[in-house]
Amino acid sequence: MGLLSNGTPLHWNDAKKHADHVRAHGIQQFLTIFHNLKNQKDQLLWGDEIEYMVVAFDDENKNAKLSLRVFEVLDALYKEQREAETHLGTNDEILQTAWHPEYGRFMLEATPGAPYGSTLRDLLNVEPNMRLRRVLAQKYLKPNEIPLTITSYPRLGASGQFLEPHHEPNGDAARSMFVPDEIINPHARFPTLTANIRRRRGAKVAINVPIFHDVNTPRPFIDPTIPWDRNLFPEDSEARAGAALPDHIYLDAMAFGMGCCCLQITFQACNIEEARRLYDQLATLGPIMVGVVEGWRMNVKGGCCGCWMEKLCLALTAAAPIYRGYLADVDCRWNVIAGSVDDRTEEERGLKPLKNNRYVISKSRYDSIDSYLSTDATFRPEYNDIPLVFDNDIRQTLVDNGVDNQLARHVAHLFIRDPLVIFEESLDQDDMISSDHFENIQSTNWQTMRFKPPPPGSSIGWRVEFRSMEVQMTDFENAAFATFIVLLTRVILSFGLNFYVPISKVDENMKKAHKRGAAINEKFYFRKNVFPSQTAAEGATSDTSNGAAKSGKVEDEYDLFTINEIINGNGTTFRGLIPLIESYLNSLNVDIETRCDLSKYLELVRKRADGTLVTGATWMRNFVQNHPYYRQDSVVSQEINYDLVREIARIGRGEVIVPELLGNFNVAKK
Repeated sequence: MGLLSNGTPLHWNDAKKHADHVRAHGIQQFLTIFHNLKNQKDQLLWGDEIEYMVVAFDDENKNAKLSLRVFEVLDALYKEQREAETHLGTNDEILQTAWHPEYGRFMLEATPGAPYGSTLRDLLNVEPNMRLRRVLAQKYLKPNEIPLTITSYPRLGASGQFLEPHHEPNGDAARSMFVPDEIINPHARFPTLTANIRRRRGAKVAINVPIFHDVNTPRPFIDPTIPWDRNLFPEDSEARAGAALPDHIYLDAMAFGMGCCCLQITFQACNIEEARRLYDQLATLGPIMVGVVEGWRMNVKGGCCGCWMEKLCLALTAAAPIYRGYLADVDCRWNVIAGSVDDRTEEERGLKPLKNNRYVISKSRYDSIDSYLSTDATFRPEYNDIPLVFDNDIRQTLVDNGVDNQLARHVAHLFIRDPLVIFEESLDQDDMISSDHFENIQSTNWQTMRFKPPPPGSSIGWRVEFRSMEVQMTDFENAAFATFIVLLTRVILSFGLNFYVPISKVDENMKKAHKRGAAINEKFYFRKNVFPSQTAAEGATSDTSNGAAKSGKVEDEYDLFTINEIINGNGTTFRGLIPLIESYLNSLNVDIETRCDLSKYLELVRKRADGTLVTGATWMRNFVQNHPYYRQDSVVSQEINYDLVREIARIGRGEVIVPELLGNFNVAKK
C-alpha cells in the first residue's frame, strides 16, 4: 500500500501543475538518503505481507458477498494492539501481528509484528504467524463473515448483488459500470488516485480479459451484462465505442486490479550493494512464480462425447481464473492489475504522435522491471538490452551528485511518471528529513520488484520487495512459497549465484506466464550456468579473481527450460533451484526437526512445478466446470460462486482435505 498522507488532495487539473515540483524535490530527497545512508550496514531481515478479502455469506439466498465493514474490524484490531502495548505481556498474540488497510474496503493486509531474522528457525514461525493472523481477523467478524486468502473475487462487478451492503455502481471517482465507489478505501488518497488515473488517461481504464470458450460459450462472446446504453457519465459511451472487445471480459475500474490480493516478501539487505544484487537476481524469478507448466484436467461432465480431456496450464502460484462472473482464459492477476492503473495517454501509448506528452511509454505503472540495478562482477551491460525510457535531466542530476549511472537510470526511469495524488498541505517539505515526494512517485511504480531506500530517521535499511506471487487459499501454501523465496535468497548470497539473462527475455517470460493451456513444450528463458565459477559459454575465459565470465556471447549463457526443469532440474543442463537449496541446507548444521519442516514446504513447490499438484487456479476451474449448475457457458453464477467460496473457506480453515491441491500435507484447522 502506498503513502498515506493526510490533507486536501488535488484534482488532476491542479495536481499536474505541481508535478515538476514533486519530481525535483523527490530527487533531492533521494540524494539525501543516498548520501547519508549509502554506507549503512544492517542485518538480514525479512517479512511477508498477506492480503485478505472479507466475505459475508447469505445462506438463505445462496450468495457470498464482499463485506464493506473492514474498517470496523481494523479499528478493533488497532484498539486491541494499543491496549496490548500499554500492558505489555497481557496479550502477546496481537503484538505478533500488524494490520493495514488496502485499496478495497473489503480488504485487510497483515504482516508479522516484527521482521523475521536470518536463521532457519525463523522460517518455522511463518506458518504459525499466518494462522494467527487469520484467527485474529476472524475474532472481530460476524458469524457469517470469513477472511479469505483468495486472489481475485470471482463475482466482483457481476450482475446482481456482490457487496454487503449493496450499492449501485454510480460513483464519480471510478465512474464504473460495474462497481460503486463505496468499494474503495475511504481515505482521500484512494478515490483521488482512482479519479486522477482516469483523468490523466483521458478515459476510464479498459481491461479486456480473454474469455474461456467452453462448449456453450457464444462465438463471438459479447457480454450481455454490460449496460451498453447507460448514460450516467460521459465515459459510459466508451464500452460501445470499442473499449469492450468481443470475446473478452470487460473491466473498467481500478478496483478490479487493486482489489486483487497477493503474497509479497520484503527483504532488508545488509547494505545497498546486497540489496541491488538481490533485486536483480530475484527479478528473473518474477515470471517463474506466475509461469506455466502443463497439466491435465478431467471434465467428468463431459463434452459432446460425454468424457474428454483438456490441457490446462498450471502455475506455481496462479490463483485468479475468474473475473466478473466469467471463466477467463488466463490464470493470473498481473495483467488485470497492470491495466487497472494504466494512466498513460494515447500519446504515451503510441496511438497518437507526441504533442502534449514527453515520452512513448511501453508499459503501465504496474508491470515487470525494465532494467537491472547491480554493478557487481556478474553483471554485463548487454543484459540491459531493451531501450530504457528515462528523464535524462534527472539522470544527469543524479550522476553529477555521485550516483552511479546504473542506479541513476533506474530512478530517472521511475520519474518519467507523474505524481497522481498530491496533498495541498504537503507541497513544501524539508528535503533533508522527508521522503514524501520521492515516495509519491516511487510507491506508484508497482513492478515485479521494488528497490526501497531507507526511510529518513528510521532504523530500517535498504530493502527489496518481491511482488509477483498470488496469494494462496491456505496458510500452508503461503508459508511454503515464502519459505522457498527466502531460502533461495540465502542460496544466492551464500553461493554467489548468477541468474542473469537479458532483461528482454524476462519480459518474454512474463508474457508467456499468463497463458492458459500452453503447449506441453512451453519453455522459459533461464540461465544455464548459475555458479560464478562456470564460464558463460564454451570458449569463454573466466576471471579467477571473481569467477565471472568476461567474454563469450550472452545468448550462449541461457536456454529454454520448462518450469519443472527450472525448479527441479533436468539432470543434464540445469541442476534446479530446489536441489540448489537442498545443497545449501546440507552445508549447514540443521537439526532434523527443522530440516523436516522445511522439506515439506519445498516438496509442495516441487510438486506444483512438476504438475503432481494443481494450483488454486486449476482447482477453481475444475470446481466450476464440474458444478451441477454449470452450463458449460463460462458463466460462474451466484450459486456456483457461493458453493465455490464456501469450499475455499473450508480449505483455508483446514476443514476439508483436497489431495489434488495439497497432497497429503497437513493443513491444521484454524
